This record gives sequence, structure tokens and C-alpha cells, in this order.
Amino acid sequence: MASRSAENSPSSGKTPGGVDAVSLAIIEQLQEDGRRPYAAIGKAVGLSEAAVRQRVQKLLDQGVMQIVAVTDPLTVGFRRQAMLGINVEGDLDPVADALTAMDEVEYVVLTAGSFDLLAEVVCEDDDHLLDVISKRIRTLPGVRSTESFVYLKLKKQTYQWGSR
Repeated sequence: MASRSAENSPSSGKTPGGVDAVSLAIIEQLQEDGRRPYAAIGKAVGLSEAAVRQRVQKLLDQGVMQIVAVTDPLTVGFRRQAMLGINVEGDLDPVADALTAMDEVEYVVLTAGSFDLLAEVVCEDDDHLLDVISKRIRTLPGVRSTESFVYLKLKKQTYQWGSR
């Protein structure tokens, strides 16, 4: 049986990913308001403004988090969103990499189950979605089939999971 490293043991206060409780509290503060001043975050988590600034920069540098503006696609001219289930023959990575390179694709995940890959796409309209699926995704080498799940209404979108 493999032993747990001291750095990620329950007594170290770190999660299996190596983020401690104070950093998680900082992440939670930024998830509530990505523009919250470091001084206010410091007061909430018990650190100085400088210490918060250093921790935030470390979290950014390590790729633990990003600070971005999240938009509602409908309000910025993108009228069609869909989840695509994709089945692939052979190696998944080249197809996943090609999808990742497409501007319309928001995220790509390799899955176990009915589909090999799931990709969320955001398009201007139905014609744009049809073009992306028919001319760009289905023509990728290795793509065997696709199934589209067009979004009719978004009921919940949250980014709070990082600090639960």
C-alpha cells in the first residue's frame, strides 16, 4: 500500500491537490467577487494584503485557478450552445487536441460511457453550429459519430465547486 506524503496528510491542512484551507478560502472570496480587493480578502481569511497577493499569484502561476470575466453568451451575440457527444476510432488525444484548438469549443472532456469525448460549443446561431459540427468536427480523422444536445434554457451555472 502506498503511503501518503506528509505534505498532503490530514494533519497538514492540505487537500490531495496540495491547496491548503487558507488558499481555498481565498479562492472562495474571489469566486464570490473576482474584483474583491486583496485587503478585504485578507481581512476575511486572516492574512495581510501582501500575503493574499502572493498566494493569489502562486495559485495563478500553478494553474490552480484563473480570474476571468464570465459572460452570458446570449448577451454577447452567441445564440446557440450545445453539448456534443463524440465517438472516436483509435487514439482520443488527436481528436481532443483538435477540438481544444477550435474557438467555438469551450471545454473538452474524455469520458467513460456512451461517448468517448464531450465538447461544449458556443455558436452565433444554428447555421454556425451546423457548420462547426458538419464541416469541422465530423470531418476530423478518427471521429466515428457525434450526437448533439442543443441547450434550450440554462437553469444553473456555477463555479463554486473549487472551494466546497
